[in-house]
Amino acid sequence: MAKILFLILSLGMQVQSITAATKADELVVYTSRKEHLVKPIFEQYTKETGVKINYRTGSDGILIQTIKSEKENTPADVLITVDAGNLWFAKSQGILEKVESKKLSKNIPGHLKDRDNNWFAFSIRARTIVYHQDRVKPEEIESYENLASEKFKDRLCLRTSKKVYNQSLVSMLIHELGEEKAKAIVSGWTKNAVTITKDDTKLLKAIEAGQCDVGIVNTYYFGRQQKEKKDYPIKIYWPNQKSYGVHINVSGAGVIRYSKNKELAKKFLEWLSEKNAQTTFAQVNLEYPVRMDVDGDPITKSWGKFQANETFDLNLAGKYQAKAIKLMNEVGYK
Repeated sequence: MAKILFLILSLGMQVQSITAATKADELVVYTSRKEHLVKPIFEQYTKETGVKINYRTGSDGILIQTIKSEKENTPADVLITVDAGNLWFAKSQGILEKVESKKLSKNIPGHLKDRDNNWFAFSIRARTIVYHQDRVKPEEIESYENLASEKFKDRLCLRTSKKVYNQSLVSMLIHELGEEKAKAIVSGWTKNAVTITKDDTKLLKAIEAGQCDVGIVNTYYFGRQQKEKKDYPIKIYWPNQKSYGVHINVSGAGVIRYSKNKELAKKFLEWLSEKNAQTTFAQVNLEYPVRMDVDGDPITKSWGKFQANETFDLNLAGKYQAKAIKLMNEVGYK
């Protein structure tokens, strides 16, 4: 707790330096996305509009709590973060402003935005299954549920349950299958897991090194490895194509309710939903654009089309999150 408080106070001191510089033709963005993923977007926006963007990066929880504690004193105009669970949490803390925009309503599909227009998704990532091509036949996989079967005993790698990406995936399973069945599946995963890694990159490297044969990752982590390594032996698999589809999540943004430049912040979100910005926003991290009329990166296109899960409204990610964390703890998924 003391460490979190220290980080919040530190960030507060850092942003003081940009508060005075904030003008009517400038925006301040707090973002949990890495600098190399947002800087090209901000630079493109400035080039096209002349509006300068000052920004601060940090972890989701700390940024949200910082805005909450700063209230009217915050310099922030926009929050950009990842995962619907984090966007839901930001809304639940009362720091986001309802945005009425015909452009955003038209450009962003209904299942990819907040019901009250407090936040909007601007890129999509799938949390799907990957496998080693020499040790797994793709027809063995079939579904998320099947990873709990005996045939994957000591062949599965998992990322830690502490990451919101996995909490959202389990939230989806609870919604689609009910708590009892979801618990049995996650319990099976935990029993089959040979290792639990801190991040998806380590999980992919564990499969490549032969520690395990199969795992669950966000697509862009897979894309990064595939881009770096010729003849990459790990392949992507789209599960549940005959049932509820592949779990998807998003990165998105909302206007801060305490913003001094709400109209400019709204225009920035509208710009993010336009075709040119959508291309940059998605391709810079090998994600998918939210607009169907925008082409993805050649790497993501090479993975082929898949049926995404759309019955799990991303507004539900936060609602089910506490249940998902409790369930994971109960089955010993660390």
